[in-house]
Amino acid sequence: MDDGFFLKQSTIAIVGLGLMGGSLALALRGQCACLLGIDSDPSVLELALRQNIVDQAASDPATLLPQADLVILAAPVPAILSLLEDLPDFTPNPCIVLDLGSTKRAILEKMAALPERFDPLGGHPICGKEKLSLANAERTLYYAAPFILTPLPRTTSRARSAAGQLLSVLGAKPLWLDPVEHDHILARTSHLPFLLASVLALATPLECAPLIGPGFRSTARLAGTPSSMMMGILQTNRENLLAALEAVQDELALLTAALADYDYETVQVTLDAAREKYTQLITS
Repeated sequence: MDDGFFLKQSTIAIVGLGLMGGSLALALRGQCACLLGIDSDPSVLELALRQNIVDQAASDPATLLPQADLVILAAPVPAILSLLEDLPDFTPNPCIVLDLGSTKRAILEKMAALPERFDPLGGHPICGKEKLSLANAERTLYYAAPFILTPLPRTTSRARSAAGQLLSVLGAKPLWLDPVEHDHILARTSHLPFLLASVLALATPLECAPLIGPGFRSTARLAGTPSSMMMGILQTNRENLLAALEAVQDELALLTAALADYDYETVQVTLDAAREKYTQLITS
């Protein structure tokens, strides 16, 4: 069901040509009528045009957004919130609005305040890597990845159809979710792992560097993510993160007490339970 939206005939604007927006643009080449790229960095725009990643590029959203049938906000959470406030000034025309932000409740609150000519839908692809920028973009980044969609009560069937056609081109797997549930879950599966990786890196002395192996690298990998990409996420999902951190502290306290008391039976029981839980989490 297309509900009047046809990707092949549509003009799509991507605001933010970093890793996520750039990878999206690469996957959409040849799949829509016109692809517009917007970014504040002139060197990014120059690269996008030189490599024919987009058809048109500009730093000022007001220059290109009036042409768009679908606007995709592929920026850090604070930037998305700011863009949603300014969107009515950037374009007087009706369009579908989709974001790729890593938290959803605050973004959907801003979307709900948009004028009626906008048809908003929240989104969050569960993919990426710690090496950001357009230079690291990959056409297949979204392939086979879950792509969470969080509709508003006002989201139309046309916007849902547009998202479905977009995800079909990307090869992503749609998962419709309530924004509150999204933030609760992602605090534990995405945002907390970043904090734990950061703490592990900080707690490891530099003299250990020569002996760092794949175990440490895989566990601490997310600490390589720029803080600029994470601060907005931590701020807009603070309450869920505090609850997740408290749960981790409880488990660490249990292990610490057991080791201090030479209670190796409790240590083993805890580790066995963790192994079973890990298996359940990755196979369910």
